[in-house]
Amino acid sequence: MFRRTATSTAFAALAAAAALALTASATATATAATAPGFVNGTDLPPHPTSPWYAGQVTQGLPEFAPFCLDGVLPAQGSWHRTFGTEFDTGAVQVSVRASSAAAAAKLATALERKVAACAADWLRETPGGTASWEDYGKLPVEEGAHVYGVHTSIPESEPGVHLYGIGRDGSTVTVVQWGQMGNLSHAPVADFKKTTTRAVNKLNP
Repeated sequence: MFRRTATSTAFAALAAAAALALTASATATATAATAPGFVNGTDLPPHPTSPWYAGQVTQGLPEFAPFCLDGVLPAQGSWHRTFGTEFDTGAVQVSVRASSAAAAAKLATALERKVAACAADWLRETPGGTASWEDYGKLPVEEGAHVYGVHTSIPESEPGVHLYGIGRDGSTVTVVQWGQMGNLSHAPVADFKKTTTRAVNKLNP
């Protein structure tokens, strides 16, 4: 009769752990192979006192939709990557493989309209608040990209500023959202335009 010893139990546990690690590794490899290309922390506007920390490229949408983009990003065909610093600055990139170039163009247009309307929509839902937005123009990369800024503030609270880069390469759309406390005068627009260009150039349509 076979007796299950502590040694055999340990070997079984190690084998199970190894199998789990192989499965996780295979899943990560498969995700990396099918996901669009993403920016790295070094591609984002430099923070004056902190490095950027980048999360993994993950299939699906982030747990919380980027500010201004609730309800407009589809879960199907989506991947995301979140970024953070040691302070109040954060970012997220979401990329979507659409069913066709026409569908991708439609999604990019919907994202641009949502951001352009964000300040007004936020004001309607936030009595006593103030908000503004800025169109920083288009970028000549692949099928095009567009950069916007949105500022919001409520009394007795820190104001917030967000930058959005929305672009398309073939049937793939990407949006990068950067945010921190402050107003539009504090936004690193020139550096963020470089981030947006890199984000679109790194896509694998």
